[in-house]
Amino acid sequence: MLVVAGTAWSAALPCVLAPEGAWWVAAACVLCAVTMTLGLVRRQHVSQTRPRGAVLVIALVVGAAVATAVAVAQPGRSAAARWDGRAVEALGTVSSSAAVGDDGRLWMQVQLSALGSPGRTEPVDAAARVGVEPGEGYDLGAVIRVTGEAAVTDPGEQAALVVFATTSDSVRPAEGVFAIAAHAKSDLVARSLRLPEPGAGLLPGLAVGDTRAVSSELDDDMRASGLSHLTAVSGANCAIVVGAAFGVTAWCGGGRRMRIVMAALALGGFVILVTPEPSVVRAAVMASAAMGSILLGRPSAGAGLLALSAAGILVFDPWMATSAGFALSVVASGALILLARPLARGLERWMPRTLALALGVPLSAQLACGPVIALFAEQQSLIGVAANMIADPAAPLATVIGLLACLAGPAPPIADVLTAAAWLPAAWIATTAYVAADVPWGQIAVVSGLSSALVVALVSAAVAVVLLPGMSRDRTASHRWWRAARAAAAILLVSIGAIGAAQLLLSGPLATAATPEGWSVAACDVGQGDALVVRSSGYIALIDTGPDPAALSSCLRSLGVGRISLLVLTHFDLDHAGGVSSVIGAVDRVLHGPPADADDRRTIDELVRGGAAAAQAATGMQGTLGDARWRILWPARSSAAFPSGNDASVVIEFEGGGVPRSLFLGDLSAAPQCALARAVHLSGGYDVVKVAHHGSADQDPDLYRMLRPSVALISVGEGNDYGHPRADTLALLEAVGAHIVRTDLSGRVLLGVRDGDVEVWSEESVGAPG
Repeated sequence: MLVVAGTAWSAALPCVLAPEGAWWVAAACVLCAVTMTLGLVRRQHVSQTRPRGAVLVIALVVGAAVATAVAVAQPGRSAAARWDGRAVEALGTVSSSAAVGDDGRLWMQVQLSALGSPGRTEPVDAAARVGVEPGEGYDLGAVIRVTGEAAVTDPGEQAALVVFATTSDSVRPAEGVFAIAAHAKSDLVARSLRLPEPGAGLLPGLAVGDTRAVSSELDDDMRASGLSHLTAVSGANCAIVVGAAFGVTAWCGGGRRMRIVMAALALGGFVILVTPEPSVVRAAVMASAAMGSILLGRPSAGAGLLALSAAGILVFDPWMATSAGFALSVVASGALILLARPLARGLERWMPRTLALALGVPLSAQLACGPVIALFAEQQSLIGVAANMIADPAAPLATVIGLLACLAGPAPPIADVLTAAAWLPAAWIATTAYVAADVPWGQIAVVSGLSSALVVALVSAAVAVVLLPGMSRDRTASHRWWRAARAAAAILLVSIGAIGAAQLLLSGPLATAATPEGWSVAACDVGQGDALVVRSSGYIALIDTGPDPAALSSCLRSLGVGRISLLVLTHFDLDHAGGVSSVIGAVDRVLHGPPADADDRRTIDELVRGGAAAAQAATGMQGTLGDARWRILWPARSSAAFPSGNDASVVIEFEGGGVPRSLFLGDLSAAPQCALARAVHLSGGYDVVKVAHHGSADQDPDLYRMLRPSVALISVGEGNDYGHPRADTLALLEAVGAHIVRTDLSGRVLLGVRDGDVEVWSEESVGAPG
């Protein structure tokens, strides 16, 4: 069965990525299968060769079926793709649950039945992702009509088209069991939201996979702590339902056959309730295979069943081959079947059996899924196993009791009691996520891709070899090899641990200890972006956050910064506001440039929810930071010419309190620089000027001649594609007598005042420019 599943996956990947060759793949598989079958028939010793040959024939037939499914779907997908970049009207049936995306739209999968220009649609058979304004009537099974702009998707995606709807309406609401399920879930969400946070918004996600009430902050913390599989319907939810039904039936005296039947019925009802979309069906199939094999006590049979289930899903939906979720479901289920028990037996050497069993399940999943995660994600969770051990005991309670609360909707008093009872384990899980996400070094940054996946796979294999129980001493040679492998794995892990500890010390306590005490201005090395820190009497101002939360966190940690008194977001471009998530909850006050769209306003709202007071910056604002004074010089309150973006960047000045007189110019271009010089009295002699827009060529020479900076600070990424800083700008700065400091050449830069002069510390050099 592993051969069958591998062949199905191997056929699906090239076909969905290059669908024009699907018929050729199908023909090749059929030809090979026929040839192999004829060869088997002609052999004399058929009994000796039939099993292996038959498996290969079956695998080729499955590969042909997968390729055929892609080829048959391709005409409809091609017809939909022709509308790329055009205004369209689409009619279709909602085939997934709806979820709010980062852009504020409600996104869902829709199986299109008609597509065309507004008012002139034609029949089509293809899947599309549709984003609409939040509202009611978008339940599974509802028929909707939308108009908007269409965009073709990348090869390999399940949806052939993305539609950004400007108008939408429900042609026919969901009917039958889908309507009942939607109403029951909405009632559960409403009941849950009457309860306090944390836990209220999470409860519907744990019970029935409805994540509409989960805040973005909690969602981020769930991902960071390795608990995100609990926030939506996954194999874990399905396994809980299967296990609960199996256990209740056994408690009532039902035999093994009855237990399996009741578990299957419970799982089927759960899938209908939470929405039988492809991801849910996938999770149910994977969980059925894993839990069935464990409950029946036959893990070897479970591996075959899992492989058969994976092959069947790929025949039904070949685009699952490119889904990270599908790969993680298969790998995690396989780890549960084959690795969890041996790991638990190995852990029993150091801990009680109950604790070993509790640790074996999340650890097996972490070891198996780590390499897959490294292919796509840029962070690996180090706290995930511990967080899952703490949260896992509460997950079955929240799921089962919450599910009963959902089913008890027609009896409001009972439903209210059950919802309140399910809230406590949900709050436990939410609190675990909040705490685990804030653990220092709970995540490590990695470069996603094949190389990282191979490294993580090597580390996972080494951990497994060390923890797994030893081989029988009766097989002396094998035992010696096993001991040698275990010793090599232990040496590898100790070496990696020592390197990791050194890096943590260098980026944490040792870096803080090595940071000069006299600094008052710092430019973090965050690549192509701005993240600048001002310090006075222990109070901290952060001007922009750079593009990468991990890089910003590392810099702030090395500077010993834990709390930010003032955050200035000069504007909302990614290279200036992309790292905001790393400081949410640690900011007292925010001053920001003009927001351009809903995404900008959402960033502000997240900071406010984290406890910050927010206001839009404008000329004339002023205040103190410790013993230093600051004032806002741009944008002007009535500047209609520069409504948002680079040219409306917040320009802020600091001086006094041990801070050199400093001016931070954001990303202003020459035109607003000229307007700034006319509108604000700028007496020359600045100690530090943060050069606008990473040293681009679009500068106003007169402004810099007026400022006469001692130090020109350029925050810029090494080898960036923009050619920043430009030679003309460097020549201009040299002409006005500025000492140029660049983060692409010097790394993190620190500046302070000593004996009236500006002193510069960097990772490359130390000096006093004067």
